[in-house]
Amino acid sequence: MPVQTETLQVAGIRCERCVLRLADALRDHPGLEFANANLMGQVTLSWDEEQTGRDALVRVLAKAGFPPASPAFPDR
Repeated sequence: MPVQTETLQVAGIRCERCVLRLADALRDHPGLEFANANLMGQVTLSWDEEQTGRDALVRVLAKAGFPPASPAFPDR
């Protein structure tokens, strides 16, 4: 199972409630292995590439009101 991990900078996170709303939007997304967001708008996602992809996850984030604010920061 090829797992991809990426950290995105997203717009719209202003409080803990926003983080919870983001978590609810991603909950049960097929193939999502891990998600973590902080109040600085950084969202780290790990997903199984055989089940989902970056574009699908970005669409889920944008639909929930958290569009990417800048290019991704690849994990090192």
